[in-house]
Amino acid sequence: MINILVVEDDKNLQKLMVAVLKQYGYNVLNAKDGVEALEILDKSHVDLIITDIMMPNMDGYNLTNALRESNYNLPILMITAKETLEDKRKGFLVGTDDYMVKPFDMDEMILRVKALLRRSKIANEQRLTIGDVELDYNALTVNKDDDSILLPKKEFYLLFKLLSYPKHIFTRQQLMDEIWGIESETDERTVDVHIKRLREKFAHFNEFEIITVRGLGYKAEIKI
Repeated sequence: MINILVVEDDKNLQKLMVAVLKQYGYNVLNAKDGVEALEILDKSHVDLIITDIMMPNMDGYNLTNALRESNYNLPILMITAKETLEDKRKGFLVGTDDYMVKPFDMDEMILRVKALLRRSKIANEQRLTIGDVELDYNALTVNKDDDSILLPKKEFYLLFKLLSYPKHIFTRQQLMDEIWGIESETDERTVDVHIKRLREKFAHFNEFEIITVRGLGYKAEIKI
């Protein structure tokens, strides 16, 4: 089960967030500030943190900074009443992965949590092997025998995602949300362009194929 830590000093909001997350099947831990959050992390495995910024004892900025300096790579979703560009910049600079401004919709929170967890899963897997083909997440390369193809980031992430879940159909919107981000203003047709490029680059590979599912999206088929 996935463990999510909610760090929020507003008791009513904390209770609501915990209740909604549990409805979606997550195991939820909670803390009232950064100090308590660090104590929980010392004792429990956590897959994702949702943290407020303005809290007593240790705020969200300092908590995030402390975690990154200690090499915690888990996703962090920061929530705050502040919405200036400078506040967001500070959050991203200390290492947050995503940002929501209060008041926020609980459905949006769930969407962001799911997207962050998917990205984290891809990043943690690092390598993917299909027959003689190896995808190296850190190097953004697809290797086969003595052939090594370096891909642009978005193309690699898209290919890695599809091949990680063979036969699973992903809509264009799902791929957009995960690879380009929920708030991206990029048109969905960008996915089609990237898929076309991938097909051209790997047309000579017999191990896999990217299939268009009419009216739905795309899936990868493993052919070995």
